[in-house]
Amino acid sequence: VQLQASGGGLVQTGGSLTLSCTASVGTFRTISTVGWFRQAPGKEREFVAAIHRTGSLRDYSDSVKGRFTISRDNAKNTVSLQMNSLKPEDAAVYYCATNYRYGSRNPTDFGSWGQGTLVTVSS
Repeated sequence: VQLQASGGGLVQTGGSLTLSCTASVGTFRTISTVGWFRQAPGKEREFVAAIHRTGSLRDYSDSVKGRFTISRDNAKNTVSLQMNSLKPEDAAVYYCATNYRYGSRNPTDFGSWGQGTLVTVSS
């Protein structure tokens, strides 16, 4: 599976963005979990959210819970991340990746990393 993240851009504090993760090769249907991670300059890559293959299980980091929503459309090979009430600390390059198991937040358990998409939040 090859993934491509898109939808990043510049937004003001309090604004919203929707990121998309699309599989260019292969299909999400056979993959248990798709996760979103982010990495700010000088910081380690951190977990943001993940969704189970069925869409029935979702996991969020404490820093985004209540503001971000992850969803998936397996028919369209797409996983989306709706980001509301954005804060300057949300600024980072956002990546999506896959995991054949659900429940991990460790980036090393994920694979098929695509190129990220940059989110900039102005204060």
